[in-house]
Parts: sequence; C-alpha cells; structure tokens
Amino acid sequence: MKTPTGPRPILATLSLALLLGACAPMSPPTAAPATPSAAAALPVDTALRTQAQSEVGPYLKTLETLVGIESGSRDLEGLENLSAVVAERLGKAGMQVEMKPARAPDFHPQLKGAELGQMVYATKRGSGAKKVLLIAHMDTVYQRGMAAKQPFRIEGDRAYGLGIADDKQGVALILHVVDLLARNGFADYAQLGVLINGDEEVGSPGSGPLLTQLGSEYDAVLSFEGGGSAAANGGDMVRLATSSIAIVEMKVTGKASHAGSAPQLGRNALYELSHQMLKSRQFGDPAKGLQINWTVANAGSSRNVIPAQATAIADVRSLTNADLDLMESALKKSIEDKLIPDTTIELSFYRSRPAFVSNAASRALAQHAVQLYTGLGLPLEIRDRATGGGTDAAFAGLRPAGGVLESFGLRGFGAHSNDDEYVLVPNIAPRLYLATRMVMDAGRGQVRW
Repeated sequence: MKTPTGPRPILATLSLALLLGACAPMSPPTAAPATPSAAAALPVDTALRTQAQSEVGPYLKTLETLVGIESGSRDLEGLENLSAVVAERLGKAGMQVEMKPARAPDFHPQLKGAELGQMVYATKRGSGAKKVLLIAHMDTVYQRGMAAKQPFRIEGDRAYGLGIADDKQGVALILHVVDLLARNGFADYAQLGVLINGDEEVGSPGSGPLLTQLGSEYDAVLSFEGGGSAAANGGDMVRLATSSIAIVEMKVTGKASHAGSAPQLGRNALYELSHQMLKSRQFGDPAKGLQINWTVANAGSSRNVIPAQATAIADVRSLTNADLDLMESALKKSIEDKLIPDTTIELSFYRSRPAFVSNAASRALAQHAVQLYTGLGLPLEIRDRATGGGTDAAFAGLRPAGGVLESFGLRGFGAHSNDDEYVLVPNIAPRLYLATRMVMDAGRGQVRW
C-alpha cells in the first residue's frame, strides 16, 4: 500500500513500535492438538450413526422453517418470532426454557443502550458427571425483505437460503442434537444447557456477559458456527482460536465557514479526520493478526460549507486481547499530532469481542472430536490460529470452568452474502453424529484433561 506523502515522524515511530512490540473410553489426550492422521479412531456407535442419517430429512425441514423467518440483528419482531419457535422445540424435548432480555450497554459506540433480540436459555438436569452447554445465534446480517431473493431451496447436495450458513444451520443442529438425546433417553450428563442469542452479528453486546458467566459454570461448551468452507479444497474442522475485535470511533470538531468566500476562517474537520485515518492505516502487525480498517465515515451536510464535524468508525482485529492495548495506545498517541490547528479529536476504543484462546481442556475436546470423526472414516482438522473472525466461543472461554470448542456446524459458503449462501447436505449426518457423541462423551466424563 502506498504511504501518504509527507509522513510525520510520529507515524514512523508508532508503526515501528507496533510492528516490533507489538461411547467408548478414549485414550489419554495429548497436551497439544493432534492432526487427524495421528488420531486413534474411537469405535462408532452404529445405532446413533443410523439415527443421524435418518435425521437428515427432518433436519432440512427444521432448517427451512428457520430460514423462512427473517431475523436480522435489529429486526426485533423477526427475532421474537424465531426465538418462540426455538423455545417451543426445546420445551418439547423436555428442557426448561427461559427467555432472557438483552440490551446493549449505554457506552456502546453504535448501539448505545438499544434493545436487542432476546436470548433463549434452556436447561435439563441429568445424572452424569459433567455439564455441557451448546451455543449458537439466530440473528443474521440481512435487512428484512432480502429473503425473497434467496428463499430456502435444495439443489443437488446444497441447501440454500439467507442466513443458512451463519448461523441457522447451527441452531437447527442443536435442536436435533437435543431431540436425539431425548428420544434415546440419554441423560448421563450433570446438566445439558442451550443458549441461542440474537445479537451475535453486532458483537453480542447484550448476551456477552451471560455467555461469559455460563462458560465459567459448564465443563464443556460447544459452539455451532460453521464447521469449514465448502469451497474447493475446504474440509471439516473445529477451531481452537478466534480473533479479538474492537470498534474505534473518532470524532473531529472544527469550525464551519463559507467554502467559497472565507474557507480560511474555517477549520475543516473532514481534512483532519482524513489525516488521522491515513496515518493509522499502517498501524498493526500482520504476524500478530493485528489490523485496523476504517469502514464508516461521515462529514458535512452542505456542499458550500467547511465541515465543522466529522466522524469515522474502524474495525480492529487481533489474535490476542493484549495486542488491542497496543493499538489503542498508538491511536491515542497519534491524534496528538494534528494537521489542522484548533481542531479537537475525541477517540473511543470499545472492546467488542475478546479473542478465543484455548486451554488444555479445549485441546482435549478437539482431540476427542478428531477421534470420533476418524472412527467414521472422515478427516477433521483442528485450527489453532485465528483468521480474523470472532465468535461467541471467546466470551465462553474468558473464564472457563473446563473447555470450549468452536465450529461444530456444517460446512458451507457465502456467509454475509445475499448471493447463494448454502450448506452441504451430505455434511448433516456426520456433523449431527459428532455433536451428539461429544455431548454424550463429555457428559459422562470420558473426555479427560
């Protein structure tokens, strides 16, 4: 990327500082994740495998129902309708269901105390050793009315629909895992929990605290984001890491003046904002996954007036929570050096989502998942480095009682796109088997760390 002309010394100093500083018993798990080829296969529960295969048709019906209810993160009516469907299904499976309200904190830079989609929290007591929590989200990034352009349909080995990959497939999988466990009379867990939230796509500002609390209470947390890309060479996987995310808001106040007859009397807030954004675009460290991207900007209201106000919002990502501190410090130091005198700059740095960092328990869960999949004759990759995305597994993993594992959902493609988002139908049965076995084995205390 081309460097802005005339860089000031502080830019080089800050950039350099950031770049430099910144069913059957299993075998005892290893301390680090193993590759699928090195994993010993666990015996297959043939009856459960047959049930999982027979569940494909009903699962697709459930998925059609969920996709048919539009549920954008700010569509409170749609989210209420969808949460009612989810709650009813969980109740019929014998779980105790609570509807929990959600609201963004007042200091959120964009949502500022707004009401959010309610959470569905369901529990069921058992007689086993460990508590297992299943999490997914029912909100999407889409506006109401967009679903008409991509209705649910099945073509070949693909099921299409708006929001189907992110994350209605995950909600449907949880519903059918709970159904399978109930129909088999399986309750060999201390407690089974389900949390489906409606604000994940806006950073889980309302549900994050509860996710963190539940993560400290459950021995195993399985998150049902997509389980791999359906693009060429994509394969099934589980995740042991996701990125931390922060939202930066910059406000510049200058002075208005006539743009034609007296521009020199004004203080152009847009110029100052642009100067600050261009300086900071090179902050970060690719090796750390630390990056900043300015994504929203607003200034002025009249063509012939020097703008007195300008604002911008940036997206910040990092592999670790600590590296966000580096970015915040660099930005606050950078705004001390201004292009235009007599302007003021306010900068807020909101930590939207923490990084998910694995522990020994998480790695043991991942290894067990690989062994179960190997038993089916299928490979399962363990991804232990974040790639820029953030998920709710991170909140559950902040103060974990045990282990957290991400990406128990289906392989798919086209998330956050209104152009042919889909999941793979052949992936349903093995993923349903895997998730159900993980609940059984973790609940019985057969995953050890």
